[in-house]
Amino acid sequence: MALSKSFYSLFGTYLEQLFNHPVRTKSITACILATSANVTSQRLAGAKKLNQHSVFAYGLFGLLFGGSVPHYFYQTVERLFSHDLRFRKFFLFLSERLVYAPIYQALSLYFLSVFEGNSHGTAVKNVEKLYLPLLKANWQYLSLFVYLNFAYVPPMFRSISTAIISFIWVIYIAKKRRRFADKQAAEKSK
Repeated sequence: MALSKSFYSLFGTYLEQLFNHPVRTKSITACILATSANVTSQRLAGAKKLNQHSVFAYGLFGLLFGGSVPHYFYQTVERLFSHDLRFRKFFLFLSERLVYAPIYQALSLYFLSVFEGNSHGTAVKNVEKLYLPLLKANWQYLSLFVYLNFAYVPPMFRSISTAIISFIWVIYIAKKRRRFADKQAAEKSK
């Protein structure tokens, strides 16, 4: 019983912060989730030692972009599509899948590479190689969750539910990026 009281108290404080300081709260949440997802991905891959540059890059990306970009995107599309618009949820879904997802995917691939200490050229090469396969996978695997997010999650919680879904997606991206980096390292050593 005491554990549930403290949990509800913590959750209440979180909701209060989410209401009073939405961007800050969502950014910190995204930072924690992105960092945790990267560590989880490395552990699942069997890494003996964590790649600190990668952990830092994912955390920094979550902090700078993971809370603010989804917050302002969802806020904007809520205003663009009036509540009396027929098929409103479908238009919200399409805008997320066809506008937000492609831009955010490119942004994440580029800045994760830069935050890991890579040059602009290397970051662009990473985007060129990984963008289309990851975008297709994003559309294929996450579209149902995105639709459910728009259909059933209140606007205040959408970027948070997106962050939770992103936890799994970040594990997938980290795995793909690690394979690409290993492939590049193998090619350079030949």
